[in-house]
Amino acid sequence: MENNPTENDKNVAAATHLSTFSKYFIPFGNFIFPLLLWTVNKDKQFVNEHGRQALNFQLSILVYTLIIGVVCLPFFIIFATDFISLVEVMESHYHDVSVQNIKNLSGYVILFFIIAILLLGLFVFELYAVITATIRASRGEHYKYPLTISFIPQQPLKTQQHEHLS
Repeated sequence: MENNPTENDKNVAAATHLSTFSKYFIPFGNFIFPLLLWTVNKDKQFVNEHGRQALNFQLSILVYTLIIGVVCLPFFIIFATDFISLVEVMESHYHDVSVQNIKNLSGYVILFFIIAILLLGLFVFELYAVITATIRASRGEHYKYPLTISFIPQQPLKTQQHEHLS
């Protein structure tokens, strides 16, 4: 990595990390804008490393969110069938709905609470990591996101040799 990245390189690297927050305004903005900034400035080693890190982290967050969703999918299906049967009981016997007719829903409430905590934790983790990466990039320091899957491998940059005509 370059020993002394230029001020422009620091700003572009910091903007690459900050651009991941665009997902809150534009769908898939967390992939589009960092990818654009990274692709345009890929020849600069400092920006190349930070851009690769930002994209790998966003892809990792997507994978972790999908894993939470896939793990919870069977529970959602079971809850939906229980809820539909509860509605059917209430429609057919609305005069004598008792506590016995309503199945124990506390397990589902706990499940939804756990899912909410996991997703909130993932959100806070992402917020902390992106802000930390932005600060480090603006200082000209290297930053490696924690718990990041390396989807985009590190590739050595091609050194360009410029011949000067004298």
